[in-house]
Amino acid sequence: MTLAVGIIAASLASAPAPARADIVWDHWQQAESLRASGNKDEAVPHWKFLANHYASAGEWENAALFNGNLAAYYDTLGDYDQAISYYESENEYWVKAGKDWGAVKLQRADQIRTTVELYRQDRNETTVQQLALPKNSQLAKFEPTYGTYLGIYSEQDPKVGNIFTKMETVYGKKHAIYLAYAHWGQGFPATYAKRAKDAGGALQIAWEPDDGLDPVTDGTYLRKWAQDAKAAGIPIFLRFAGEMNGAWVKWHGNPAQYIAKFRMLHDVFAAEAPNVAMVWSPGDVPANDIDPYYPGDAYVDWVGVSLYIEPYENGDPSLPSMISTSSVERLTRLYNTYSDRKPLMLSETGVPHYAHSAGEDFTEWAKLNLQRLYEIMPYKYPRLKAITYFNVDQKMENAKNDYSLSTSSEIQNYYSKLIANPYLLSKVTDAAKPTDRIGYVPVDANHQAFTKKTKLIPFVKIPDVYIGKVEYILNGQVIASQTDLPYGLELRAGDVPEGSVIQIRVYNKAGKQTALRTFGLSSQVSVEIDGNEQKFEQAPVIVKGSTLTPLRAIFEAMGATVDYEAATRTVTAKKGSTTLRLTLDQKTVYVNGKAVQLDEPAQLVNGYTLAPARFVGETFGGKVAWDGTSRTVTITTK
Repeated sequence: MTLAVGIIAASLASAPAPARADIVWDHWQQAESLRASGNKDEAVPHWKFLANHYASAGEWENAALFNGNLAAYYDTLGDYDQAISYYESENEYWVKAGKDWGAVKLQRADQIRTTVELYRQDRNETTVQQLALPKNSQLAKFEPTYGTYLGIYSEQDPKVGNIFTKMETVYGKKHAIYLAYAHWGQGFPATYAKRAKDAGGALQIAWEPDDGLDPVTDGTYLRKWAQDAKAAGIPIFLRFAGEMNGAWVKWHGNPAQYIAKFRMLHDVFAAEAPNVAMVWSPGDVPANDIDPYYPGDAYVDWVGVSLYIEPYENGDPSLPSMISTSSVERLTRLYNTYSDRKPLMLSETGVPHYAHSAGEDFTEWAKLNLQRLYEIMPYKYPRLKAITYFNVDQKMENAKNDYSLSTSSEIQNYYSKLIANPYLLSKVTDAAKPTDRIGYVPVDANHQAFTKKTKLIPFVKIPDVYIGKVEYILNGQVIASQTDLPYGLELRAGDVPEGSVIQIRVYNKAGKQTALRTFGLSSQVSVEIDGNEQKFEQAPVIVKGSTLTPLRAIFEAMGATVDYEAATRTVTAKKGSTTLRLTLDQKTVYVNGKAVQLDEPAQLVNGYTLAPARFVGETFGGKVAWDGTSRTVTITTK
């Protein structure tokens, strides 16, 4: 593709249309002359003129070419912000010209883009679930409410093989999904299904029609295969004819036929094997050939994708390095297209730690990208509900990479550390959730406040690839500095008052600061009654040093009845022989007719009555305590 673009550029540059105005032709000639003499600095103003001229004239190919010249120029200078802008414009104009030649330029833009994002733990299930649900709020077959299934292809792992019960011993955790390959014409892989069942897992089956789609018909073979799938008695994710958008498979090239076959299979399994979820799974490239193969929402349960990164494209060290590419950006297009409708899975994915073709070790790069795979991607893409790792040392075959987790003790231990997170689920069930009920949200304007404690996970990506140090600065003070992976920081609520600011500062290996980003972050007061954390529509607030908590919610949790008289702005609460009466914005309240003075009056906040926490908790006989470390009010009534 790069060669084709170069040929077209040379052709267009050498033969401008005679009808062009003289000024345009002059700029063109001067630009070419300067470039030919190696004086690109002085060619830049001419390229900018020509890029703008052809864009305004709607001559998209020429507009793309001159934007490409500018992108390459600024990329070489290390002026990455300008380079990214021109790469994106170049792609836009190629698309308008009906070409897909800009895809590689978008990839380069992602490679040189500096990214600093921040994600944190969140204990509010409502918030987490809202991010992870589809638009219609209806979960698909076997879809977790939130969280991401752990999956793996382990047959070529010397420590596991296809004895899936070994996974917990080797990697410290059971996996939810085990991957097996099957071929049209062969029987259902019952042995793999049994071994998955023995391990308490589900099975993903990559079912491949090696002779193309013509033999794929409804008949005795298919029905028996489906019946055997049902008899397996476990959840099965059926990935039929994956990577159909790639010319390297025999079932590529006829989207209409593919869709018809996929729909036929869906209908057969719906009738014969309800324990089978249909997975439509293209490769992430070529991206422009994906959508024509989509069978339709009614026929797809999950959308999958094969998505790999590697140090050298196709394992060839003579090609430009690919180490600046991460999996995170490569999922964006597919996610944005389908996640509103279907849960997504990485049907196959991997991060090599050794390139056999070059004889190079990439352990640090693998660790950086394994954290992105298992911590950043599930948080950034909450509809990503399953990840299946391709656990294979390819040696000198295919891309010649070592994706294996167990051939390196450092990678094996690192992987085990990452997957210990309960957010990565070990069991496939409908509406599954993490055992600790903790999810993750982006730290943004809508998700700044947390209760008790949280863990921050930064997604940091710089053009230099390798990161020297990450600093965390809270309210102007450096509170932590990390040079080792995985990156992350735990914070207690008591350390983060309302209105706090946290900054992430990034250095490259040479010690140069390459990025700084600021995020708003606050903690909120939490309330526990007899050990149960309370959920409020209006969070407690601090007013002049006093903690005000929702009055009605706490009183009712303690068994009291509450009435509010709007005309007098009076609250009356009763429990047993105790009656409380208070008026908003007045410090004097009455308990069984006796006046009591509050430090701060009860007040209306966003339509909810809040009053001092100690008074609220003690009025009906509770004992109240305050934990400043976690900013938690505890009320004990028993």
